Amino acid sequence: MDNARFTPRYKLMLRYNVIPESHEEYFQFVVNEMVPRMQGLGLHMFRAYGTAWGDYPNRQVEFLAETLEAVQSALISSAWKRLEQKLSTFVTDYSRKLVNFRQGFQL
Repeated sequence: MDNARFTPRYKLMLRYNVIPESHEEYFQFVVNEMVPRMQGLGLHMFRAYGTAWGDYPNRQVEFLAETLEAVQSALISSAWKRLEQKLSTFVTDYSRKLVNFRQGFQL
């Protein structure tokens, strides 16, 4: 992502619990498959959070987009459906949320 030309306006937040037995496979999938393909869909990796305590999912992963159309197009694509399906094999309690971008942690 070239920050000089990229102006984030939307943040797609994915929240879930990683199945402990799947952690290594999950990590390899996210790094080698999910992030590169999401970038190809116009959604750029921003941050990933891990929850240390509390009744919250243990991961929140955030992707940024410049336009609502980019997000909508990505989410209806067959590539996204395949990524989401494969992610579901490594996680539980999955949810996603689209918000207007602002700096800092958002729920």
